Amino acid sequence: MKVAVAFDHRGVHLREAVLDALQDHDILDLGTDSDAVRIDYPDKAREVGEAIQHGRAERGVLVCGSGVGASVAACKLTGIRAAICHDAYSAHQGVEHDDMNVLCLGSEVVGPSLARELVAAFLTATFDGGERYVARLLKVAEMERSMKDGEVTAA
Repeated sequence: MKVAVAFDHRGVHLREAVLDALQDHDILDLGTDSDAVRIDYPDKAREVGEAIQHGRAERGVLVCGSGVGASVAACKLTGIRAAICHDAYSAHQGVEHDDMNVLCLGSEVVGPSLARELVAAFLTATFDGGERYVARLLKVAEMERSMKDGEVTAA
């Protein structure tokens, strides 16, 4: 499986663990490899999402400090179903029931050992394809279409 992987300047602290968990897969490494320069998670989310949208990767792993920002940003891209996971159940069930295609992790939340476990659970899972799961995904796709031109507002 081809997996796009990206880290912001805080997420890079899980880089070695994530890459280790991906060693049996074809990796599209979108960086970064240092925390010396601030790298914004929306930029990395876009890179991972576009890799999946354009067929350069089947799934993605995106790491920022908490995992929250990466998840929020990635979900703004059409066809990207990203979620932050802190447990193996969510990492595999998100694929099985929700066809999750981007796993988001927080380097300040999970350690290297758990990160490897989460990546493995995510990558070994397959979408169930059951009627109720497909029906739900069609509703999500309709939401994407109907809200495509939504306006971004500031708080």
